[in-house]
Amino acid sequence: MSFTAPSRYPSMGEPRPPMTIFSGQSHRSFAEDVCNHVGIRLGLATVSNNSSTETDVTLNESIRGKEVFVIQSGSKRVNNDVFEMLNLVYACKTSCARRVIAVVPYLPYSQQCRMRRRACITSKLIAKMMCNAGINHLITMDLHQREIHGFFDCSVDNLRSSPFLLQHILDTIPDYKESVIIARHPSATRRATSYAERLQVNFAVMHGELKAEEEQEIDGRTSPPLPSVFPQQTPFACSFPMPIPSIQQKIKPSPTLVGTVKDKVAIVLDDIIDDVEPWALLAGFLKERGARRVVAMAPHGILSGKARQFIEQASSLDRVVITNTVPLSEELRSHPKISVVDVSKMFAEAIRRTHNGESMSKLFTNVTED
Repeated sequence: MSFTAPSRYPSMGEPRPPMTIFSGQSHRSFAEDVCNHVGIRLGLATVSNNSSTETDVTLNESIRGKEVFVIQSGSKRVNNDVFEMLNLVYACKTSCARRVIAVVPYLPYSQQCRMRRRACITSKLIAKMMCNAGINHLITMDLHQREIHGFFDCSVDNLRSSPFLLQHILDTIPDYKESVIIARHPSATRRATSYAERLQVNFAVMHGELKAEEEQEIDGRTSPPLPSVFPQQTPFACSFPMPIPSIQQKIKPSPTLVGTVKDKVAIVLDDIIDDVEPWALLAGFLKERGARRVVAMAPHGILSGKARQFIEQASSLDRVVITNTVPLSEELRSHPKISVVDVSKMFAEAIRRTHNGESMSKLFTNVTED
C-alpha cells in the first residue's frame, strides 16, 4: 500500500484552507490595520517576556490545517523582534499549520547583506534561521538589496512602497514639477531615476562623504598597521617575477553634487532613514547650493538615537517622509516635520492574493523598479 503525503499547496479546484493572522509585539497596530483591511480579526496569541527576559509564545486557538500569516517588523528592539518572530513561526509549525507565511514589513539586519572585512553576512544568517524555523513564504517591502532574495530557501515577495510615496508627493507638493529627485549616494541612483521618470522631473546624485566639522573619526580606511605588529615581511612560498602591487588607500572624496538644485524642491531618496545627522548635514549642503526646500524620503524610518533632536534643530531639513513599516514613538509620530504614509493596504492585498492563490503581478504593475 502506497501513501502520499498531503501537499502544503492546494491543487486547482481544491478549497482554500482557513486563514489566521498572528502578530508579535513589535508593530501590533500595523497588524491590526492589515486585519481590518483583510476583514478578519487578529489571531489569539500571547507573546511576552518573562522575568529572565526569555520570550514566551502561546497560541490560544487551533490552527491545525490552516494557512497562518505571522506579522512582525523590525524595531529598536531588533534582537527581541527577531526571536519573537522565530518563536511564533515555530509554534505555528509545531501546531500543524498547513503553511506559515512571514509578513515582515522591514526585514531586520537587511543592511548587513555584504561581506566585509572580518565580518559576516548577518542577513543571510537571519534568512537561514527563518527558513529553519518553518516559514514557507516571505512577504516584505523594499529590501536593502534585491540579492537578499537568494538568502532564503523559500519564495519571497518584495513589495514596493513607491506608489504610496509618489502619491504623497503629488498630494503634498503642489509645485512638484519644480522639484529634483536626489540619490543620497550613487547606489541609490536606480531608485532616484525611477521616481524622476514617473514624476517627469530631473534627478541628481550625491557623491562623497559629509561629516560634522568637529567630528574627527578615524575609521581605519587610511590607517596603516603598526610597525611593531609586522616587524618584517613574511616571504612567499614561491617567487614571482614581478612584485605584487600594494593596495591603494581608500579615501572618501569631498561631497559633490552631480546635478543642480538651484531654486528647486530637493527630494532626497534612500531606502532607510536611521541616523538623522547625515541627512541634516546633506540638507544644509543642498540649501547652500540654492535649494528652496529639502524633503528626506525613505520607505523605512528607524529614526534611532537623537533623531527627534536633529530633526528639530535642522532648520535646513523641511520634512521627513517615511512609511509605517517600522513602529515609531508617539513623540515622533506627532512631530510636525515627520509625515508617515500608511502602506498596510498593500500588505493586506498581498495577504489576500497569497491566500487565494492569485497572481501578485498586479501589485508590481507600473511600480518603480527601486
